[in-house]
This record gives sequence, structure tokens and C-alpha cells, in this order.
Amino acid sequence: MTSETSRSASVRDAAEAAVPAALADLGDLVRIRSIAFPGFERAEVERSAAAVKSLLDDLGIFDSVEVKTAVIPETGAEGMPAVLASRAARNGRPTILLYAHHDVQPVGDESLWESAPFEPTVRGGRLYGRGAADDKAGVMAHVGALRALVEAVGPDFDLGVNLFIEGEEEAGSASFAAFLAENADALRADVIVVADSGNWDATTPALTVSLRGNARFTMRVKTLEHASHSGMFGGAVPDAMLATVKLLATLWDDDGSVAVAGVTERDAETPDYSEATLRDEAGLPSGVSPIGRGTILSRIWNKPSLTVTGIDAPSVKNASNTLSPEVSVVISMRVAPGQDARAAYDALETHLRAHAPFGAELTFTDIDCGDAFLVDTSGTAVSLARGALEAGYGVPPVDIGVGGSIPFIADLVREFPAAQILVTGVEDPHARAHSPNESLHLDTFRHALVSEALLLESLDASEI
Repeated sequence: MTSETSRSASVRDAAEAAVPAALADLGDLVRIRSIAFPGFERAEVERSAAAVKSLLDDLGIFDSVEVKTAVIPETGAEGMPAVLASRAARNGRPTILLYAHHDVQPVGDESLWESAPFEPTVRGGRLYGRGAADDKAGVMAHVGALRALVEAVGPDFDLGVNLFIEGEEEAGSASFAAFLAENADALRADVIVVADSGNWDATTPALTVSLRGNARFTMRVKTLEHASHSGMFGGAVPDAMLATVKLLATLWDDDGSVAVAGVTERDAETPDYSEATLRDEAGLPSGVSPIGRGTILSRIWNKPSLTVTGIDAPSVKNASNTLSPEVSVVISMRVAPGQDARAAYDALETHLRAHAPFGAELTFTDIDCGDAFLVDTSGTAVSLARGALEAGYGVPPVDIGVGGSIPFIADLVREFPAAQILVTGVEDPHARAHSPNESLHLDTFRHALVSEALLLESLDASEI
């Protein structure tokens, strides 16, 4: 047995042994309500950042570990706290930047949760709780992998390691670009691992090679100066709900495909993926048909989509015989790889203004755009990552696209154009990230931690 093989085996053994402690620490993080959205307690996000800092301090390998913030350029407000750790490379070895985020989505309707969202609960081989998968598990995969490397080879390894654990990813990463600019030297790396994506399934690892962009905004539709009696004026006066429904209906063809001129799609092959798998993973009942055209994965990975994610209008409980003067909706568009997100938004706004019925007044606010991303898979780090994933999971990894968005990757590319970026993750298709009953598949987490530890070991022996 060569010394390299022996060292790799030692790292694998240490990673397997590190899993129980990593899961226990993950449970502690899940208990913290680190929601970075407006209206929630900032103190909880600060408490989460402090807990992550403590975990990194305990590793004893970093030159510095800090909780830091940056100012949001558009508003001048202070961004949410992130944790930044850095360790200089030695003897010509590369530096790796490990990214994850410690903030989480709001829980939504808590009555839909089968167990308390901030009380980690294990059942059926899964750990349930908000952030258990997205993305506190990503944080603990990084920490656990580093613990294994230290345990196996000692704290004096040569690999440079930077960690950036963000605190506002779910809320839009408003201060991300400013944070990167202010901390570029501490974050600069040859390889960047973004642990915030998913896998093909619970047993098959994946490298994410494409991500859709996003354009999210609020649209107000106004048709009246004030509410009016629906009996006295209905039939002659357009209410805002009528105008909104008619306007929104122009956004899709009859089969649910996006029908907006100027919004593009990407032409790329996709793996086989059945409608039965879609129904199982998405929770689509047998009587409801899928939407769109083309292969199922092309609809998710390579085509745009439009979703109305929120609406402000009179509730059912408060309904009265009244013509509504205005209605507001939140629209979320996923932008196909290859199209600039702002260009896609401009096309959508142009469409909405052109199709506004009855002369309805439209106002657009809270516009948030993030570009899509295509990974360059030609680098040495990609090859090392594929080897580590196959060794950690026991099966070869699959290159996948993801219908979701990680807009800040475009900022990483802009700030560090020479870095090789790897998008990985701990989620499987049943993780239900952002939804009630979010969960982490425990075996998937174990494989992910082992794989990352093996990647760190291989990079420590590399001069890429």
C-alpha cells in the first residue's frame, strides 16, 4: 500500500467517524431560528453566526476567524452577519474556498409540519427541521470534512483553506457583492466549493454544472381610486382582481409554457427522467398533469418558468361585495442559462405593460435579478471532485442542471475569474428545501462529508 493510499484511507476512516458529531452539531444549528428576512429577529441570525464561528475556532487551523458584515449598497443598511475564516497555503499548495450559508427560509404554515421546524427530529433515516438540508448541512459537511482531515493528517497540512458562511442567502444576498469586494484577499482561492445544491438521488452524487437565473419583483395593479360597491358598479367598472387575473393569464401558453417574447431557452441534452419520477419527487397527484414542452428535465434546467409566489388581495375571511381598487402580486421568474437576468426581466415588464387590460396602472418594485451560471468542467479540480464523489458514494457522479438559482455565483466569477468553481450539495430530491417538513437524508450527508474530506486530502497533495 502506498503512502498516498494509506493517507486517503485514513482520511476516509476519520470522515466516517466524524459523522455522528457533525450531525449533533447540525441539530444544535437547526434549533437557531436564523431567518434573515425583514420582520424576523436579527439577533437569531447573529446567534447562528456566533455558533458557526465557535465551530470553526474549535478546529484550531485558521489564521483568523471573524464574524463580519458589509453594507448593502442600495440602502446603506448593514447586511446580515457572515463568518469568514482563512488559512494561508504552504509549500505551493492551492487554496480552497468553502461556501455555505447559515440563514434559513421562514417556516410557512407551521401546522403543515409533522414535527416542530426548529426541533431537529430523526425519523425514517432522515433529519427533519428548517435548515437541516438547506444549508446548515452544507456548513456541517465543511466542518466535518475539515475535522477528518485534521484527525488523519494533523493540523499542519499545506492546503490553504478559506471559509465563507453567509448569513443572508435565502433573503437575496443583498450585501454579498460588497462583502466580496471588501474581503477579496481573505476569500481569494484556486478552487471554490459551493455546498448549496443537490444530488441526482439519495445514493447518486452530482456536480451541478448549470443553474437558472432569477428575476423576482412585486407588481401592483390599480384600476380604481377607491373601493366601490360591486352591485352598484360591477359590470361597468373593472376591478383590480379582474385586471390582474386577465393580465397574469397572458404569461403562459395553454400548456403552461412561458409565452413572453424576448425570454429565451437553452438547447442542451438532458438525461432520462420519467414522469413517474417527477410525480414522486415533486408530490404531483395522479390527476394533475405536468406543464410545458420538451423533455421534463429540459423544462426544469434549460427553459424559463414563471410563478406567482404571493398575492395581496382581500382574504376569503374578509371578502365583501366590493370592487378591489388594487392588487399586488410577487412574480418569480427562473431565467434559462445563457440569458442575462436583467434582459429577461425587461422583456417580462415590457410584456406586462403591453398586455395590461382596461388601461390598468402597473407599478413595479422590489426588483431582484440574478444571473444564471454554466460551469467550466475542464479544470483539474472538477476531475478531483468527481473522483472524490465516486469514492465517497461508491457510484460515479452525474453532471446535472438545477432549476433553482444561486445568483451570487456570478459575483464569485466576477471577483475571482481564475478560480475553478464546484457546485455540490447534501440534498436529495425528497429534501423539500424551502417547504414544510424539510429534511436531510442521513446517508447522503455521510457520503457528502466523506467525499469532501477526500477532496480536501487530494487537493492537499496537489499543485493545481
